[in-house]
Amino acid sequence: MSELTLNDLATRMAEIDFAMLSTRSLNGKIAARPMSNNRDVKFDGDSYYFTLEKTHMVQEIEADPVVALTFTGSSKPDGAPPFFVAAEGRAELIREKPAMKSHWNEDIEKWFAEGFQTPGIVLIKVSAERIHYWAGEDEGELTL
Repeated sequence: MSELTLNDLATRMAEIDFAMLSTRSLNGKIAARPMSNNRDVKFDGDSYYFTLEKTHMVQEIEADPVVALTFTGSSKPDGAPPFFVAAEGRAELIREKPAMKSHWNEDIEKWFAEGFQTPGIVLIKVSAERIHYWAGEDEGELTL
């Protein structure tokens, strides 16, 4: 079993666009939905996602900021096994436009026509505290 560093994980995760973001719903159940990181993955344990203020997800994060993210990377043509990452951490809701601008790219405009000036837009920052990964028979865990 090899031990990957956070930098090793960041390199592997740079190819993954979508994550499943899980929150605890207001009725106590687990709610998950796909979220695009828009390849904003200079992964240092933090990841960023845009959404709208009037969503269940924002209400759930306000009630309980503990969240989970799961990522799946596909097999490489060289035959390397698929790559999986599960991260647990805390979410923060950011509403300041300068912070949003630093994580914005034009691909996001397909969901937010007025860019980061879209009324009600929110940036979710997830700071991982524990990361578990699997790559074939290799697996490991990092605590941040």
